[in-house]
Amino acid sequence: MITVPARRVKQFGVEFYQAGLSAKDIDRLVKFEVLGYSGGPQAAEPPKKIRTTARSRVNWDMLERRIAESEGAYQRPVIRRKIDELVAYYRECKDAGTLPAIPGAVIITSEKRFTFTPIAGHHDLGLLQIPEEHGVLRVLDGQHRLLALHALSQQGENMNIEVPAVLFDSLDARQIVELFVTINAKHTRLNPSHIISLAGRKLYPDPNQALAHDVIRSLHEDETSPLHGEIKMLGTGRGRVSQAPLAEEIVDFLETVEKLGSGGKIQELRQNAKRFFLNYVKALSTTFPAAWAGRKYSIKTGAALRAFIRAAPDVMARARELRRDSYDLNAIREAIKPWGERLRDRRFETEGEWKLKLAGGTRGTVEILTRELRDALR
Repeated sequence: MITVPARRVKQFGVEFYQAGLSAKDIDRLVKFEVLGYSGGPQAAEPPKKIRTTARSRVNWDMLERRIAESEGAYQRPVIRRKIDELVAYYRECKDAGTLPAIPGAVIITSEKRFTFTPIAGHHDLGLLQIPEEHGVLRVLDGQHRLLALHALSQQGENMNIEVPAVLFDSLDARQIVELFVTINAKHTRLNPSHIISLAGRKLYPDPNQALAHDVIRSLHEDETSPLHGEIKMLGTGRGRVSQAPLAEEIVDFLETVEKLGSGGKIQELRQNAKRFFLNYVKALSTTFPAAWAGRKYSIKTGAALRAFIRAAPDVMARARELRRDSYDLNAIREAIKPWGERLRDRRFETEGEWKLKLAGGTRGTVEILTRELRDALR
């Protein structure tokens, strides 16, 4: 155990602590991690080389070995530039001695309980005992600040500072994520796709969001998917379309089916949603082969894909009219065959008809294309 002076705080039934942690404590106890997925394309682009001065250079190889990546994390991918700037700032603070390096409290959580012993006459002031285990603490807010401090420690610089911290040891996984989103969504503009991923991991009680997340992740990671590696999971990456707007459309699609259909119908759809959308995208890639493979087309943009998702109920209905399994690849290909005959690849030429109809804005483009797709199926 390590023991630090602390203040116990209680707000609306939730108890937490305010304390100071040394740079050495942080190195020993804190686990640095980011939200990521194994087995698929990397969510973030490979880090770019950053030109830095000798005073602000960071040993990225050593630092990144300390950062774990898992589906159980909630932090966004690390921003190298931000850490580099913080390292330079900490050094300036140390040299000048006129400004504090980390004046604001970082927020830290622990799955293991602390022991708080009040001092005589003060129920809210005392000594806090924290298990002395590597990774016992996780950063809820302030990860970049602590990573910059850790980077300096790795290089042998003695920063010898105390970091103010707010520590929680009684929050469950859902409460931690809700607090994380509350802190970041408004003040630091947490990327909407990042929020979708957190919701999709079922830390929020929303089955439609969770399923939408799973569908999109499947489209992004399945090696047979024509959108393999093309979606910006967590809002980053090399893809042409972000995760969040696609998830919104899929959620709307699921909610519509839920409202209009029976309980059995939505359950069947939930079980087959990943299969349907994977086959649907495969069918689109063969119905519009030139547009899908060409660089001068806009078929793999957010606007086009959103329109295809909006037309999905009509595609399923058309497949059923043909007395086919509406989740089957060949049935979907047969159902959308009129699109290839009537719209054709040229409908998605970026400098052609697509640009002409983009004049009304992305929202108008989605609505126009959706109407064309539905009309072509009739």
